Amino acid sequence: MPGPDSAIQVCHLKVSLGGSPVLHGIDLGFQSGRWTSVVGPNGAGKSTLLKAMAGLLPHSGDVFLLGRSLASVPGRDRAQQMAWLGQNEGGADELTAYDVTMLGRLPHQAWLAAPSDADRAAVEQALRTTQAWDWRSRPLGHLSGGERQRVLLARALAVQADVLLMDEPLANLDPPHQSDWLDMVRALVSEGKTVVSVLHELGMALQADELVVVADGRIAHQGACVDPATHRALEAVFDHRVAVHALQGQWVALPQKSQTT
Repeated sequence: MPGPDSAIQVCHLKVSLGGSPVLHGIDLGFQSGRWTSVVGPNGAGKSTLLKAMAGLLPHSGDVFLLGRSLASVPGRDRAQQMAWLGQNEGGADELTAYDVTMLGRLPHQAWLAAPSDADRAAVEQALRTTQAWDWRSRPLGHLSGGERQRVLLARALAVQADVLLMDEPLANLDPPHQSDWLDMVRALVSEGKTVVSVLHELGMALQADELVVVADGRIAHQGACVDPATHRALEAVFDHRVAVHALQGQWVALPQKSQTT
């Protein structure tokens, strides 16, 4: 059972896709008010883990959200408490950026009700936070990849959920907007929100509070990003082709030269 400070608890989680096991009995916990990044090689099961935690994939085992079994949380409550940003999300290309962001407010609205002042304020705040307010009237399909990603991020922020799950949130974002994303996550955590992100950008992942290292559908390590044991686990899961170093007051993962014999 989850502890009092647990935002998400995963107990013996198993997932199979196409008849093949992908996650093998994972036990994992995420504390409230912290940012955890999930990293690992391609095909390790990172996105599958996040989708199962969000209730988007069939699984065995248990997922607890804010102390309640996810299976017992009504869909509307779940959508208010947990916001989701997935990879390569399609559809809604004809909707404006404003209307796409307003979709994040649906869990807070009565059926077919018009948006309230609170909904409109949340949408404007989210679009301004992601610097997407200026193109709020443009259809999503007319935006660049980076602009589109910022609108989808705004939609997740508009939910104003206590828990945010983000799968590759930095896709298509240039370095300045990646830095903006980092500032945004830190601000969310300072407000007591819980953020779990799957990231390929190891240097950015190392800025989190904790790192979860996934390999072959199992948890290889979970620990603080400042812990040398976490650095060793990260290096090992990538076959020591990266090395973690301190650079200008933060941790970075740099490529290692291949060893020849």
